Amino acid sequence: MDCRRKLERPEETHADTGRTCKLYAGRTREANPGLLTARQKRYHCATVLPGSYQVGQLYSVAEASKNETGGGEGIEVLKNEPYEKEGEKGQYTHKIYHLKSKVPGFIRMIAPEGSLVFHEKAWNAYPYCRTNDFFIKIETWHKPDMGTLENVHELDPVTWKSVEVVPIDIADRSQVDPGDYKEDEDPALFHSEKTGRGPLGPNWKKELASRQDCPRMCAYKLVTVKFKWWGLQNKIENFIHKQEKRIFTNFHRQLFCWVDRWVELTMEDIRRMEDETQRELEEVSMNVFKIS
Repeated sequence: MDCRRKLERPEETHADTGRTCKLYAGRTREANPGLLTARQKRYHCATVLPGSYQVGQLYSVAEASKNETGGGEGIEVLKNEPYEKEGEKGQYTHKIYHLKSKVPGFIRMIAPEGSLVFHEKAWNAYPYCRTNDFFIKIETWHKPDMGTLENVHELDPVTWKSVEVVPIDIADRSQVDPGDYKEDEDPALFHSEKTGRGPLGPNWKKELASRQDCPRMCAYKLVTVKFKWWGLQNKIENFIHKQEKRIFTNFHRQLFCWVDRWVELTMEDIRRMEDETQRELEEVSMNVFKIS
């Protein structure tokens, strides 16, 4: 196996109205019953070189932001820009989740205007990413392993016990929604002309794990979703978790298959691209506002 290939897996998510926990990684544990529950999902994404992954990650975030933005029902990206605070540098994103069509009709009738629109604000540092928002929180650690670390976010024993692990394999087409599938973004088919990476066969993770001379990195993501309407918790949480899993899966498939576009870019190139993307996002948001 070529040392330069890349590995992906899933991330972690919480949701509150109560709290139910799911963890995307490879094992399942029962969630604690009760009024207060937290749902957690954990995704692991292992790549080859941390330095090159950062460039690829930022490039793919910029591209994916444009692809995900469009208003209406679904996910809208308003901001994607670098930030620096208290010596920490990273990427700031602001997303809006439009959930009106995802809840029962009687709820739409009684829900106050704007109550089914949720904001996610994320501050993604590298190698540690921290996200804080009233409804959604995403925390990420990047580690040089194959996703084998447990409780990397150091959750308390009660919370950790309630976590469900769900694995994501970027080379597994069955994990991709039919409407999202693109042949040129399939790691099982893609071969990089510039790096020699790919295609990823069915045993690519085992092959990478057996090659100790091949550098690798895994992203551990913990996502917390808070929702306060009793009776709607599962509906909203399931929708958000489904969307997060879809985004994580598609994003890392794209990151791998776009490697020839970003492997030779510098951070200066990325910053220029981010500025252009931000201008495009602002134009799209203005147009959506005028139409509505």
